[in-house]
Amino acid sequence: MTAIKRIGILTSGGDAPGMNAAIRSVVIAANHYHCEVVGFYHGFNGLLHNEHIKQAKQLSLEDIHNIIQRGGTILKSARCPEMLTAKGLIKAATTLTNEKIDALIVIGGDGSFKGLLDLQAHWSGQIIGIPGTIDNDLDNTDFTIGFATAVNTAIDAIDKIRDTADAFENFLIDDKQATLQKLADEINTAQHHHHGSYIIVLAENIWPGGAVALAGELKHKANVDCTACVLGHIQRGGSPVPKDRLLATKMGVAAVQALIDGKHNIMIAEQNNGICHVALEDAVKHQKTVSQQLVDAQQNILALTAQNQY
Repeated sequence: MTAIKRIGILTSGGDAPGMNAAIRSVVIAANHYHCEVVGFYHGFNGLLHNEHIKQAKQLSLEDIHNIIQRGGTILKSARCPEMLTAKGLIKAATTLTNEKIDALIVIGGDGSFKGLLDLQAHWSGQIIGIPGTIDNDLDNTDFTIGFATAVNTAIDAIDKIRDTADAFENFLIDDKQATLQKLADEINTAQHHHHGSYIIVLAENIWPGGAVALAGELKHKANVDCTACVLGHIQRGGSPVPKDRLLATKMGVAAVQALIDGKHNIMIAEQNNGICHVALEDAVKHQKTVSQQLVDAQQNILALTAQNQY
């Protein structure tokens, strides 16, 4: 077992519902092992400028009271381009050394974890990543903190749009499967069978130029009247659903336990409903791809729809 006395923690990149629950869990678990937790403000910027959430520096149980249900992050978050430079990494390492931080926990996505790995060239402390991103695009973990809440938010918005449109819906989930003509043909077929409208759920970056560009192309090139409704940052907000609260709590406890047991350079992951450790290098090797089973299911649904004229 490794003697851990001071743990640094920060949230980095895009915020995700459940980050506060993870912070809460880390502080509670660290308190159990008589470890101090230092919360750095505004992501990696807090390391570069030695910016803490409070003058006393150490996060107490009082500080994390009543935050499990809150969206966002009490530590705030931000992008930090300076962490891409050697100068920035050295500044971050200097803060950690001066503050006598034994281990650093970062809650964020792949970009945040890459910065955490780069930090190792200038700092010898332990590092742990907790996956917090609504994109669920980190490899080797079934789910990331915030994903379940973002899906619920999206479904709620889709249901509201469906109510106003009396719509027949299709999910566009694989850019390899979709072309403008194919989409137009499917929409025209659906409308021919007396469906009033058609909903396309478009994942981020899956179509060049996004939803607005696709709507314009369908209207001007395929003569399909189309309106883009972009959820954007709405998906990042809101109170985390129970699944994200539970996942964040389990991951926070597991992160502290791993440090106490002398394990580091890992991402805390969930696989088959269990918590496990994944090497940080493996977590950021490549982004998780869409499940082929989901792609096949979508294509089968479309085939049945066309066959039965629903």
